[in-house]
Amino acid sequence: MRCRFGLTAALVAAAPALLGACAEGMFFHPDQRPYTTPAGQGVVGVDVEFDGPQGTKLHGWWLPAQGTAPLGTVLHLHGNAANISNHLPMVSWLPAAGFSVLTFDYRGYGRSAGKPSLDGVVDDARAALAYLRQRGDVDAKRLAVIGQSLGGATAMRAVAEDDAGIRLLVIDSAFSSYRGVALEAANDAGPPAWLAKLLIADLPDAARDPLAAAARLKTAALVIHGDRDSVIGQHHGKALLEAVTGPKQWIGITGGAHIDAFMRPEIREQVRQSLTAALR
Repeated sequence: MRCRFGLTAALVAAAPALLGACAEGMFFHPDQRPYTTPAGQGVVGVDVEFDGPQGTKLHGWWLPAQGTAPLGTVLHLHGNAANISNHLPMVSWLPAAGFSVLTFDYRGYGRSAGKPSLDGVVDDARAALAYLRQRGDVDAKRLAVIGQSLGGATAMRAVAEDDAGIRLLVIDSAFSSYRGVALEAANDAGPPAWLAKLLIADLPDAARDPLAAAARLKTAALVIHGDRDSVIGQHHGKALLEAVTGPKQWIGITGGAHIDAFMRPEIREQVRQSLTAALR
């Protein structure tokens, strides 16, 4: 369901649950359209399916590292639009750099069953980590997670709860607060202030924010954010970086737009070096 801000006061009073669903719906824009394939990106891709919470079937692509022995395995958590086929170019360069990759669709995206929710996609990420750890061709002690936009916020929460074997967390263009970023988006869209406050009331509170997860994080973190990001302002990335108390790196991209980091060869190289150093 897509939210429209033209709700009447009577509907607001009668259906607070609907408002909560609308607020969460602002974060999810899935579809089932095929945008590209692993073969179209010049990499080997194998369809995989694994169980999410309550047995929800989740679909992904396994992209094995090219060469003899992989340096490690990367779990990719994509942004809020479309499905993995749209986000595949962000990580299709990693197998040639020596890393195996699992990229998958959250519930309700692409070929995955179910309906997305903000807490549910965190559970899906943890299910993907569990799936990776039981694969015979994965060294469960040499893992990294890359999360972009919604996937970055999701990754921060998932890894803060379950970091076994994860040596590096890469966060690109992520937000620090569900209510904060929703209120910023609502203000841009122009709904009345009272309606915006009602819409965000049922979103995860500060205790479940990526910012709170960042403060609990034990894994090394690399935070990336462009200063021309018109979707999620760079101040969110800086807040996440500040909250991380362990080893951390920052890549601020001058002129960088939303999740365009991995389309830049120089940023890919910096990330490759960080992954190699962490997983070696």
